[in-house]
Amino acid sequence: MASKIYTKTGDKGTTSLIGGTKVPKSHLRIEAYGTVDELNSHIGLCRDLLTDEKSREVLLETQDRLFTIGSSLACDPIKEPKMRIPDLKESDITLLENEIDRMNEALEPMKSFILPGGHPVVSQLHITRCVCRRAERCCVRLELESLEVDSIILKYINRLSDYLFVLARYATHHLKVEEIPWRPRL
Repeated sequence: MASKIYTKTGDKGTTSLIGGTKVPKSHLRIEAYGTVDELNSHIGLCRDLLTDEKSREVLLETQDRLFTIGSSLACDPIKEPKMRIPDLKESDITLLENEIDRMNEALEPMKSFILPGGHPVVSQLHITRCVCRRAERCCVRLELESLEVDSIILKYINRLSDYLFVLARYATHHLKVEEIPWRPRL
């Protein structure tokens, strides 16, 4: 017999962090790791939509890193050092930077801001980038309120949004669709 997915322990609007600390479901820490979870789901969709194998590989690796970030954010920061939560590493950021550089080599330099769109895959990549930026804002709010966010998490999520922007441009290039430049009304 399979175990039940529902526990009923959150029915009154609280949940437990890893380590047992009870917090309201509206707590910034819950908002942060919930947004990272949402980002992970969007990345899964992007991975399903893309055909470029290298990009799919990097996105799968990214999903693993986002689980690492989610685990860290879901912990009571006072209890986390005593737990065996996986770590994010500088090499994870370097991977994103190397991929940004690799993709940029195939792209024309930007001459204006670019409107999201042109193809459903490109649009989904831009949506994912926006969710990534929201996750970053949530983590920054946690840090500003002294709720302890490891600085490498902020750095990784910032670099990930850059990666997603370049990946959207790279997908546009590979799909042979036009980038849509923003032409402001004057």
